[in-house]
Amino acid sequence: MIGRLKGVLAEVGEEEALIDVGGVGYLVRCGARTLDRLPAQGEEALLHVETQWSEQAGPRLYGFLSREERRAFVLLQDIQGVGPKAALAVLDVLPPTDLAAAAARGDKALVARANGVGPKLALRIVTELKDKPLGNGTAALAHAASAPVAAASAAGEAVSALMGLGIAELAARRAVDKAASRLGETAGEPALIKSALQELGR
Repeated sequence: MIGRLKGVLAEVGEEEALIDVGGVGYLVRCGARTLDRLPAQGEEALLHVETQWSEQAGPRLYGFLSREERRAFVLLQDIQGVGPKAALAVLDVLPPTDLAAAAARGDKALVARANGVGPKLALRIVTELKDKPLGNGTAALAHAASAPVAAASAAGEAVSALMGLGIAELAARRAVDKAASRLGETAGEPALIKSALQELGR
């Protein structure tokens, strides 16, 4: 089983990245947040990998930038109704620490912002993840219990606003993620929307 890949980033697609390790190309499926944060093509990349098998598709690799994201991906799929696609969608909206914070408060609305996750599934996710460690040890758990959700909420509202303007959800999420990276975690919704629109206009 492959647990980690370190090699040259050969290609980046809509849902996957091709990592060249010693002349062998590994196709790794990633969430939009992960794909946006990969190094430039031709540079070295390191991905934490979860390997899954199915009779139809055979082995499939899922890549993450941190061990915490990989762990959260596995825990999410232990929940009935959550497959790999839904788990990636949740982590695109909420990184592990924010997901733990949402679960601690039972905030299903935040989780329901993930593409393809309805209110009932979101409720099941926050209920089952409430007492599970999603972050890095006790410090992350303490942070998750007390962290404000303003930043995550602002980002979610910004995505919704862009979608209201007719922008595709994936493009809206990527633009808002980039805006949040530039402006910082405390950025409000108006600033995120303005910066995301500038990103989309490039």
